[in-house]
Amino acid sequence: MTTTLPKIAWIGLGIMGSPMSENLIKAGYDVTGYTLEREKLDRLTAAGGTAAASVAEAVRDADVIVTMVPASPQVEAVAYGPGGILENARPGALLIDMSSITPGTSVALAEHAGRKGIRVLDAPVSGGEAGAVEAVLSVMVGGEQADFEAARPLFEALGRTVVLCGPHGSGQTVKAANQLMVAVNIQACAEAVVFLERSGVDLGAALEVLGGGLAGSTVLARKKDNFLNRDFTPGFRIDLHHKDMGIVTDAARAVGAALPVGAVVAQLVASLRAQGDGGLDHSALLRGVERLSGAGI
Repeated sequence: MTTTLPKIAWIGLGIMGSPMSENLIKAGYDVTGYTLEREKLDRLTAAGGTAAASVAEAVRDADVIVTMVPASPQVEAVAYGPGGILENARPGALLIDMSSITPGTSVALAEHAGRKGIRVLDAPVSGGEAGAVEAVLSVMVGGEQADFEAARPLFEALGRTVVLCGPHGSGQTVKAANQLMVAVNIQACAEAVVFLERSGVDLGAALEVLGGGLAGSTVLARKKDNFLNRDFTPGFRIDLHHKDMGIVTDAARAVGAALPVGAVVAQLVASLRAQGDGGLDHSALLRGVERLSGAGI
């Protein structure tokens, strides 16, 4: 099928990357993907995409390259070096990093890519696995206005709220703030759940009415069933939120912003990870509150 849409290379097909790339395929984009897991490549081809054998092969003919990997080291691993994006993408290509990484890594990537004639946007997302599947993510973007406008149709195939937040690194700074707010919100919900249950209240009824008032939030709406069913199947892993809390803590220290509550929640996330729960969904902060309350789990 002939299409005027840009040809996409997608690097990283995890919990978020797989449904996001599939939504681009549904929107009519030609998507070639690369990831380390064979089964994820098979899923992409089953959805109508093309599997590549390497980063270099995936990006060679691409107009737009999207990376969606866990953290800064993985972004650097796929971007730099002989087999990386910058050495193999064609000049004029647009590299969109949708991972959640440090703002400094994004700024450095844009500088290095610019020397190769490759444009860059940092465009981390919020909304978790459900938001990725439903294509209702919030996309926070850093970079040049012209590049943002060129990428807008792609972003709108992935999300509902798409905003240019400022120059390179700005998207990552806003994402760090997002992760701070989400973690604190989940912790507050977890504490409320334990308090309500210990008080003998019908938890389902309580969360329903709380969700309709000022205490309601997207976090509560998305995680209510996790709390009710103690289902911590990962949509966003504690391991990754631990990484993100490190990012926001370091970035806040650099600009002189105090995060007193955020620092406490960062330690609670770290403690949950240290207790072996790093692979669970971040709603498993509830387990930490239960332990502190003597549940002994």
